[in-house]
Amino acid sequence: MTIPLRLSSIDANSVKSQLQQPHDHANLRRFESTVLVHLDAAYNLARWLLNDPAAAEDAVQDACIRAFRFFDDLSGPSPKAWFMAVVRNTCIDSLRSNKHHNAAHEYDEEIDGIAGAQVHDNPEQIAVRASDARWVRAAIAALPVEFREVIVLRELEEMTYKEISVIVKVPIGTVMSRLSRGRDLLSQQLGADVKRVSP
Repeated sequence: MTIPLRLSSIDANSVKSQLQQPHDHANLRRFESTVLVHLDAAYNLARWLLNDPAAAEDAVQDACIRAFRFFDDLSGPSPKAWFMAVVRNTCIDSLRSNKHHNAAHEYDEEIDGIAGAQVHDNPEQIAVRASDARWVRAAIAALPVEFREVIVLRELEEMTYKEISVIVKVPIGTVMSRLSRGRDLLSQQLGADVKRVSP
């Protein structure tokens, strides 16, 4: 089952307009081709960490500005991992400064409705799929942050253990342990929900 997520309204052009410096077009083009190609993944991580689409967009915009400022210091296993670490740190800063608040989830047709529907699906199948996706998203969102972030990075963003290790600044063994524990917690939550609903 796929978990449809709405892509952010952030695009490379809006970020580039904030970063534009007349004397540095070559660096901007290199930043665009190396870092900005990962905007969707960055927004996805920010949205899961902050539980608020608007706050996630703000965090990604801030992360892009930070990343551009320190672009010459890019290091790690991949540019994506480096950028995702910047995004994660920006989200953590946002959470710590209490700028972020947990907004109630409003119904969004693109997220909750027919985003994952197939042409041949009937309305009942579409409704069941949307309900399942909401159920799994809610279970992931209920995980503690240290488990939720590694689940999102591994299962949704398909990042390697090494990349996740760099992003969350813990050893690979800790990443594997958090993934295992996060999967167990997710399984327990989903299993408990099924037991509650079953006759």
